Order: sequence, then structure tokens, then C-alpha cells
Amino acid sequence: MAKRLFDILFSLGWLIVFSPLLLVVAVLVRVKLGSPVLFLHERPGKDGKPFRIVKFRTMTDARDASGNLLPDKDRLTPFGRFLRSSTLDEFPEMWNVLVGEMSVVGPRPLMMSYLPRYNAVQRRRMEVRPGVTGWAQINGRNAIDWDQKFALDVWYVDNQSMWLDLKIIYRTFFKVFARSGIDHSKEQPMPEFLGDGNPKA
Repeated sequence: MAKRLFDILFSLGWLIVFSPLLLVVAVLVRVKLGSPVLFLHERPGKDGKPFRIVKFRTMTDARDASGNLLPDKDRLTPFGRFLRSSTLDEFPEMWNVLVGEMSVVGPRPLMMSYLPRYNAVQRRRMEVRPGVTGWAQINGRNAIDWDQKFALDVWYVDNQSMWLDLKIIYRTFFKVFARSGIDHSKEQPMPEFLGDGNPKA
């Protein structure tokens, strides 16, 4: 109950305080990347229950001569990369927190297609609500492999507390600020998870 109350107060305050910034980003996304401004994608929540995560879009709808969408790397503009590196694209996720689909802190929600690939231990990450930030995000993010990420997620499930959540939020802010001014053009996203911690080659 304390965690849920904190989530409501934190997300509501966040959305109110940053509403001017959210409006500015929404306008810039509409001008630079097109419509719709928000990107909705189905993700597994607590106990694997699906929900639609809300983010600002970061890619265009550019297509080839046959009408097929271009690869992600060709549709991700410098502005989109800025939104991702600054985490501004994730600010709307506070709405998911407010309505109870996510928590401020918890394992990041992954792809629905990963659900049947989890083993019994990895599946434990879904015993709690997914989070906007989490223990794995402040301990390596995409620089660690799937085995390490899942181990950190399960450790959080077993050791969660309000004190730990506050520590993660505190360290998240410093991680985000530390990433400002860094050239993110060569950073790679996490490879696809194929099961048993083995990423796609």
C-alpha cells in the first residue's frame, strides 16, 4: 500500500510539474517526427498481464519505394536519438504509473514475445509491477547481458523496500545527468532475448 501511494503521489506530481515540458516535447515531436505524437506498445505487466506502455515517438514513418517501413536505424533521427538518450521519450510512462499499470521503480517491461522464453527464475521479475526505472537500469542498463539483467531484476523482487526505491530514484537522476553531453550515436540496443539468457547473434 505504501509503494502504491508513493507511486500515485510521485507520478501525479511529476505530470503536473513537467506538464509544460511535456507540451513542448509533444509539439516538437509533431513537427519533427509527425503524428501520432505518442507511441503505444503492448508490454507485459505484473503477472504477465498486458498493458499499453506510453512513450513519445522517436522515429519517423519513412518508407521505401514499395511502401515498406525503413529499418529502425534509418527512421531514428538525431532528434529521436536525443529523446532516447535524455529519457524524455519515457516521461509519459508516468501515466502508466498513475493508473496502476507500472510503478516508478521495478523491472523494465520487456516484449510480449519474450514471455514464453523465460525460465522459472526469469519469470519471477513479473511478480511485481514493471518500473520506469529499476535496479538493473542503474547497474549497467544495456551494458550488461541478459543473465545479469535478469539476476538484478530478481534480486530487486526479493529485496524491494521503500528505502531501496528511493535509492534507485536518486541514482537514476544522476545516471541521466551523467549521460548528457555523451555521444550516443554508437550505442547499441539490447539484442533480442531468445531464452536462457542467450541473445540473438
